[in-house]
Amino acid sequence: MVPAPLGIQRMKMPILLSFLFFTAPVFAEKKELHSAIKPGPRQGGWIKRHESFNKRVAKGKVDLVFIGDSITQAWEGGGKKVWAKHYGKRNAVNLGISGDRTQHVIWRLDNGNVKDISPEAAVVMIGTNNSGSNTSEEIAEGVAAITKQLRTKLPKTKVLLLGIFPRGPNKDDKRRQVNEKANHIFKKLADGKQVHYIDIGPKFLEKDGTLTRKIMPDLLHLTEKGYTIWAESIEEKLTELMAE
Repeated sequence: MVPAPLGIQRMKMPILLSFLFFTAPVFAEKKELHSAIKPGPRQGGWIKRHESFNKRVAKGKVDLVFIGDSITQAWEGGGKKVWAKHYGKRNAVNLGISGDRTQHVIWRLDNGNVKDISPEAAVVMIGTNNSGSNTSEEIAEGVAAITKQLRTKLPKTKVLLLGIFPRGPNKDDKRRQVNEKANHIFKKLADGKQVHYIDIGPKFLEKDGTLTRKIMPDLLHLTEKGYTIWAESIEEKLTELMAE
């Protein structure tokens, strides 16, 4: 092929540059983050609890953290005796806040909740509050983002991901179905080395898949018996991860 005359080549160059200039914003435009991975704080008492976590971890001596929402926070309520029995001597810190979704945990982890600590293990159970507004895939992305943060900020810490606990009266509950699908997706984050996954959900259920109010009175939050099931179900794995 005969090359175009030099004059024509010079004419083409400005045209090409103009094309790239005007189309670059289109190619560079970022896809807007969906809510499950868009970090953000909440207001009111939430900020005070968040700040209390930062003050606690600043004191050091943190070997175990639990990260989550109201189900995790309630280790301080219905699960208080069980916590004292299983974690009272393990320098454990409860980083659960009622109402939290994945995006709130992402924000907290970026704003001091695990600053300058290196626990042996981090137990994560989060996502059920997302199930009313996010898809299973989006929830799984949120959990993946949290896992990535923990691996980056706490490189020596073993992460124990728990499947989102069952909710609702039976297997036909729509939000339970969303959570179950999310579990199926994010369980693949486990590598058997730094990240581990356990789904203890079935242990809360009757044989027919229904939830008993003896375990979850409101079909979401645990009784003391529920916390006992939780603690006993992860004890073997936790002992392994903490090299006890």
